[in-house]
Amino acid sequence: MSERLQPGDTAPAFTLPDADGTKVSLADHLGRKVIVYFYPAALTPGCTKQACDFTDNLDLLAGAGYDVIGISPDQPAKLARFREKEQLRVTLLADPDKSVLTRYGAFGEKKLYGKTVTGVIRSTVFVDADGTVERALYNVRATGHVAKIIKELGL
Repeated sequence: MSERLQPGDTAPAFTLPDADGTKVSLADHLGRKVIVYFYPAALTPGCTKQACDFTDNLDLLAGAGYDVIGISPDQPAKLARFREKEQLRVTLLADPDKSVLTRYGAFGEKKLYGKTVTGVIRSTVFVDADGTVERALYNVRATGHVAKIIKELGL
């Protein structure tokens, strides 16, 4: 099981392909705050709801200085289909080997329908403009999560 990040930790660096195969790094966002959220699979009901909620609130979050990046183990081609089908505006990154998911504590054992399984732990990590973890939320719900974030941020 991977270690969960704590406030004050340095956010693990990453460079991953987006839906178009273009490499995107956390370092590309230095000087801006970043919400990095981890989800199990594109084109599934819960992940679609969460991605659409982030897209619907992207202008509000961007206005408050936040960039939003979604990371899943999907391949870029599937992320492209997801983005087109749902008209998503958030940056979607592919982590098929789950290395970034693991370093962020978003891959490991979790409960699913009463059973312990290994998989993606739906998580959200807030990274400040200097690359430090402000907050790390694990086992979040897909539905209502973005509204909760906005309320907590006072937006």
